[in-house]
Amino acid sequence: MLLNPRQNQAKTRRFSAKSLLKLSGVVLGMGLTLGSFAPVTLASDHDDGETNTKSRNLNLTDLYVFREGDQNPNASTDDLVLIMNTNPRSVARQQYYFNNKARYEFHIARTTDNDATPTGKPDVTLRFEFSKPKPNQTQTIKITTIRDGSSHVGKAVTTPLNSKPHTAQVPMGDQNFSVFAGLREDPFFFDVEQFFRVRAGALGKGPTVGFRDPDKAVDFTTGYNVNAIAVRIPIKFLQNKSANTTFDVWQTISVRGKGGKYRQVERLARPAVNEGLIVSNAFLNALNSVGPDFEAAALAGQKPAAKVAGPIVSEAAQTLKAIGNDDQRTTTLLQAFLPDVMRIDTTDASGYGNALNSKGSPIRGRLLKDDVIDITLSVLTNGAITTDNVSYDGTPGNPSQGHSPLQTQFPYLALPN
Repeated sequence: MLLNPRQNQAKTRRFSAKSLLKLSGVVLGMGLTLGSFAPVTLASDHDDGETNTKSRNLNLTDLYVFREGDQNPNASTDDLVLIMNTNPRSVARQQYYFNNKARYEFHIARTTDNDATPTGKPDVTLRFEFSKPKPNQTQTIKITTIRDGSSHVGKAVTTPLNSKPHTAQVPMGDQNFSVFAGLREDPFFFDVEQFFRVRAGALGKGPTVGFRDPDKAVDFTTGYNVNAIAVRIPIKFLQNKSANTTFDVWQTISVRGKGGKYRQVERLARPAVNEGLIVSNAFLNALNSVGPDFEAAALAGQKPAAKVAGPIVSEAAQTLKAIGNDDQRTTTLLQAFLPDVMRIDTTDASGYGNALNSKGSPIRGRLLKDDVIDITLSVLTNGAITTDNVSYDGTPGNPSQGHSPLQTQFPYLALPN
């Protein structure tokens, strides 16, 4: 079944307290399936882990992966664009920097076909390391590609606030990359404030409500920026000597500690699955410290991963059944969202809701305007909820929604506020 995230978007949804409680339960369940031990909210990763030990520039927000020609009709479909957004809720007109003690990494694994279970083991890693900020507010970027055991290194420079975007052409072996890093407007959109009210009503801690009408819905990222890393990479580079056309992508942040050893503190792939506001930051750190290979091992019954994840997957199955999913659909949903990677079949048009594999998992990456919240709500509730009434462009006359127009050229993200 293909999904249409815009379908019935103008309609206001109101539900019984019982139905909303079940929705809150399934959101909790999806978080639990991923090895976490505390609840998450349905949102992109915009608020977690901001403590004295984990600054915002060590937080991932969203991952976008698409064929460039599907974002820009004048560009080639032989290149992929990967975008990593970090440093959530960056306020307008303020310069923010990438952490100079961290590694920001894209991981890409080749997969044999669209239905194959992800291995969570990368064939290609794109690593970005940043210098301390300079007086002109730029940072030097060291870019390392690790492909099938061989590595190449290049350099670029970040774009400061209120400066002309700087896109570096970086040679990597027999291919050239385009690289941008700097502040951009956050393209994510979601009425997260109303979601909290919906959940509170379902739990009996407030009035029973649904999502707001389009002319009143509030997009919680409107007006905020993020620090973005964007890279344009030829598909041939990812293939190397193979003929693979489907890839699994995820991103991580690791921090250098004593002795120069790096420790992974963040991981993110598909939206609204392996992220959110986790109640216990210690539990969040545990989730972010493992890779999708841990989830693959758990699904395969390998210890200790299976022992740790077993009761958590069982709990997720119970919550999925609570909203009306039978045993077969529950199993299908669990297989669709685990391990957590973003799969992209490069032989056809990109778009998060454009196609699903036989397990019900999206397989066409993610474009900048894809309404991933609507898609995820629809999937988890089997169509009972289809929209939060928020979109990228917003509703005319509603000042609490809407984002600036995307740029027509790489890196495509809107200019920073």
